Amino acid sequence: MNAQTEVFNTKNHYQILDGLRGVAAFFVVMFHIMEAFSMGNRFQQLLNHGYLAVDFFFLLSGFVIAYAYDDRWGKLTKWEFLKRRLIRLQPMVIMGTIIGAVLFYQGVGPTFPPIAQTPIWQLILIMFIGFTVIPVLPSMDIRGWQEMHPLNGPAWSLFFEYIGNILYALLVRKFSKKALSILVLLAACLLIYHTIFGKQGDVIGGWSITPEQLTIGFTRLLFPFFAGILLARFGKLINIKGGFWVCALLLLTVLSLPRFGGTENLWMNGIYESIIIIFIFPLIVSIGAGSHIIGKKSQHICKFLGDISYPIYITHYPLIYVYTAWVIDNKITLEKGFPIGLMLFSGSVGIAYLSLKYYDEPVRNWLQKKFLKKI
Repeated sequence: MNAQTEVFNTKNHYQILDGLRGVAAFFVVMFHIMEAFSMGNRFQQLLNHGYLAVDFFFLLSGFVIAYAYDDRWGKLTKWEFLKRRLIRLQPMVIMGTIIGAVLFYQGVGPTFPPIAQTPIWQLILIMFIGFTVIPVLPSMDIRGWQEMHPLNGPAWSLFFEYIGNILYALLVRKFSKKALSILVLLAACLLIYHTIFGKQGDVIGGWSITPEQLTIGFTRLLFPFFAGILLARFGKLINIKGGFWVCALLLLTVLSLPRFGGTENLWMNGIYESIIIIFIFPLIVSIGAGSHIIGKKSQHICKFLGDISYPIYITHYPLIYVYTAWVIDNKITLEKGFPIGLMLFSGSVGIAYLSLKYYDEPVRNWLQKKFLKKI
């Protein structure tokens, strides 16, 4: 996900946050590559906490949206705000869904039995629904994982991103700091309850239209998204030397650590994830927003990572479907499958970059000129 918008043409640009978004997005791709070897077992993940990158994205999004729009509502309508978010996010949602449709039948096999029974008309129908980010019910699943977006799984987080944006535009933007603090505190309590006292011991989930999965999705959205807004409003930023590299190392570390507590002590992992989401992620954003980049090379790195972060996040997963089916159906070992995974990683970067330069940027520029007014 990417909250960066054209409003930064007239505001200070948080380059380090762009770079951190890219670091997290690249890690998500590697996490999904390695996930294929866990055979769906959350206790055997090789990069166990990579899924927390989504919670980090929500926090980043809330922070940047508040920074970009909080002081603009005197000349910005709710519809104008939503148009800006749609133009920023929706073109790549469409691209990711198209890629998912093109590669859909490549995943046919024992891992995804429904693919073989899915006629082309149904695939096209699901594709067009996917263009809108409207989720499909489990009964309409065509892959077997009961995803709300079966052609491009990560689009579930865009569904919740839009919900967060709508809640911000309709209600939360009017909240005082005290009211917003109470909301964030309650959301933190919900997160703690789910992770420490819930039956999973983690925040994994949110991608299906079932009561349990929707509960997880809203739990993952509410604290980080609105905590990001609160952080932007308080403006308590931290300036340190080498802020980008320090934050990137810290982020990669917390996303890479193994699961705690095993199957017997789920609460231990729940405590870890609560601490990371409630304390460490805001700390990283505070340092990233408060620090400065020294040197053109670091600036170029952060710009590239920021530019490609959303495209790679929203286009890589159709390749993961095919890769996962190949690994599981053929019982591929990590030793044999990892080199192919590295090729997939490179291919994901290439697809994301080409999509960005030859589709996303031109389409957004055209839409902005045609439908947006300057504020």
